[in-house]
Amino acid sequence: MADPFEVRQRFTTLLSHLSASHTSLQKAALYALKNREMDEDLHSCILEQLERTNMNTRANIMFFIECLCEMAVKESSAADVTGRGIDGSAMGYVRMLQRDILRVVECVVGEEGANVRVVRKVLVSLRGRGILMSETVGELEAVLKSREGEEGGMGIGVPGGVKMDKRQIEQRIEEDRERHKRLRESIWAVPGEEEEEMERLWEEASEIAEDDYVVGREDRVERGRVIAFG
Repeated sequence: MADPFEVRQRFTTLLSHLSASHTSLQKAALYALKNREMDEDLHSCILEQLERTNMNTRANIMFFIECLCEMAVKESSAADVTGRGIDGSAMGYVRMLQRDILRVVECVVGEEGANVRVVRKVLVSLRGRGILMSETVGELEAVLKSREGEEGGMGIGVPGGVKMDKRQIEQRIEEDRERHKRLRESIWAVPGEEEEEMERLWEEASEIAEDDYVVGREDRVERGRVIAFG
């Protein structure tokens, strides 16, 4: 069994370095599924990252949550159909998300009212997949409307008059461009190629490389500086 500290460190690193790349989202989701025996600990990592990171990373984590839930439901359904037993249920992540969805939404949107469009998009997707009830999404919509500023909660704008860092805005524009590109490419995706890529990521999901420890140490040092000089 993997060391719990190493698993948390690796997963936290994956979350803090998420990008708009679908491979990035899948890699983190597969890692969570492969370590589902620690689902409560890893779910707490998700909440912790949402509370401490910047606007762009919060948006990426929201898309990661969508990816994780989709993959968990698919795996659970496949296990039911084939009768194949699995070590623990992947649906634990889905149930914890359902329980904490209000907290997740409030963290992703933030006091500045950013990421409203991102959250709406993901909530609609989760409702369409039967992961969230329509009533729940309706109640969360009221939260989103209360956080929208004069700019309508634009993901890359300055809702509510909050100033955004230029670098973060440029990064967000680039990531939104990447998501649109991926959406176009998915129309022409070849199922066999997708399955091969998924298998490769699954095999890599449990590996903890030396650079993961380096990045983890750098993250801790950086957080220490923020606390010391904040």
